[in-house]
Amino acid sequence: MNRPHFADIARDLTQGIASGRYPVGSILPTELELRDQYQTSRHTVRAALHELQQLGLVSRRKNAGTRVESAQPRNDFRPSLASVDDVVQFGSEHLRLVQSTEEIVATGKLAKTLKCANGSKWLRVSSLRIDGDRESPPVGWTDVYIDPAYTEVAEAARARPDTLISALIEARYGRCIAEIQQDVRGALISKEMAQRLRAEEGTAALEIVRRYLDSAGETFEVSISVHPAERFSVSMRLKRSDA
Repeated sequence: MNRPHFADIARDLTQGIASGRYPVGSILPTELELRDQYQTSRHTVRAALHELQQLGLVSRRKNAGTRVESAQPRNDFRPSLASVDDVVQFGSEHLRLVQSTEEIVATGKLAKTLKCANGSKWLRVSSLRIDGDRESPPVGWTDVYIDPAYTEVAEAARARPDTLISALIEARYGRCIAEIQQDVRGALISKEMAQRLRAEEGTAALEIVRRYLDSAGETFEVSISVHPAERFSVSMRLKRSDA
């Protein structure tokens, strides 16, 4: 039998906390007990508990064990131009209108963009992003690629348009964002995208690719967004480092 991945253990513990199997204020089983329970290594158990700690579900103190602090993961990102938070801010402020969800196979150019093996399967959630007013032209179009097993997340994305898909994955599966890799490049709006975005074909756009990594450095979500140039900009602040 294959050993469970730390994300699988984190997901099971997250669900146990949410269901009340491990109520707030209780102490989780010890690392050794969890190791035996999941038939894995102590290192894997520690990685799973670290995920729960990053989500604000538990606290850990030496000689005091792992205490359940909350039944719901926190999402306390704050605007900060030098961190993950700045990237996340846009997604939390612009409503998502899901247009379609489908399982796809990534090949050729798409596989190269996603940095995955040719023939890899993904669940794609395609959405318009709007700035509150549904009558105004969309801010952009986003294709989000996630694990095909995350079907519940795709369904929740429709019901909770103001919640990031990465936050839904954190809440459901216990996979916490440790790093976001972002590539921004110029593009031209295609005929298909022009119809979606109510924009003129061939005009300038920004294409933003973001890869969401967990604490093990594994990619669990990739998003590709297209924004008409006049509707979106990317700003950052650079400071000289101390001598």
